[in-house]
Amino acid sequence: MPSILKTLGAVVAGLAAVTSALPAIPKLTDSQMKMFRHAKRQNAAAAALGINDVDILQFALTLEWLEAAFYQQGFARFPATDFQGLGLNERQIEDLLKVGKTEEEHVILLQSAIAQAGVQPVQPCTYNFGFTDAAGMVATAAVLENVGVSAYLGAAALISDGSILTTAGSILTIEARHQTFIRAASGAIAVPQAFDTPLSPKQVFSLAAPFIESCPEGSNLILTAFPTLAMAAGQNAAAVTAGSTIQLQSDVSGTATHCAFTTGGLPGGTSFTVFDAATGCAVPQGLSGVTYVSLASGGPLDGKLTDELTVAGPMVMIIS
Repeated sequence: MPSILKTLGAVVAGLAAVTSALPAIPKLTDSQMKMFRHAKRQNAAAAALGINDVDILQFALTLEWLEAAFYQQGFARFPATDFQGLGLNERQIEDLLKVGKTEEEHVILLQSAIAQAGVQPVQPCTYNFGFTDAAGMVATAAVLENVGVSAYLGAAALISDGSILTTAGSILTIEARHQTFIRAASGAIAVPQAFDTPLSPKQVFSLAAPFIESCPEGSNLILTAFPTLAMAAGQNAAAVTAGSTIQLQSDVSGTATHCAFTTGGLPGGTSFTVFDAATGCAVPQGLSGVTYVSLASGGPLDGKLTDELTVAGPMVMIIS
């Protein structure tokens, strides 16, 4: 299916070709021009990253393979009684199993979409999720589903083909349901904030990369992960309060000048505070819920954290 940009581009070309034959110069409507400008911005953003719509689908498939494997391995290792021990009832355990099944269905859909474009879909990798118990699996599931939402939301601005955008949107809404269910079933606040957070493909891949041990030849993405970022010993990323000071660890922290707190609803998307390797940085006031924290080489006033500014991260933090 042709992209919006190509379709509107053809309209523009056609109008130009017949100008001399008409008594007046035809013009696109305001709505059509808005669609054209929007599609053009989408293509420009993707081109700046060196990716196209099929690359974005491959990236989505890589994430869905990871999520499907996560649930397959977890359910193979932990019996239903382990989840009952967490306080989950029979229906909730069935729903958790259903989450895993829908991730498998996402894999099938994306494989089909990529194959129809004449491209070989990426294959599953070898993963290490560090499972120790059912409680850890559920906690990790909540993080993975949140990352899934952020991945599809961030990709929306890069997709030019309307049919592909609709496909991604149909998965995004399900990932959001997964996230809400798992949070509620595990006793966390179901809806911790009013807005979800879009992340760039490289940010998402950096969050997924620690789980990937190796990938088959030909299934490696063109993306590379940012250096890792972690809380210093003795601190808990799941229990941080706004206004507190946190200390972060990274092998490249010496080049960072700011901590970047990215979350939904912020103007520009990110709030920056000054970073010092010895003393850490302050958590901005007014933040709550799931927040992605990175180290950055600057703190722009427009609140936009770019890949070029990112030094390390992101890591997932829960702010109360």
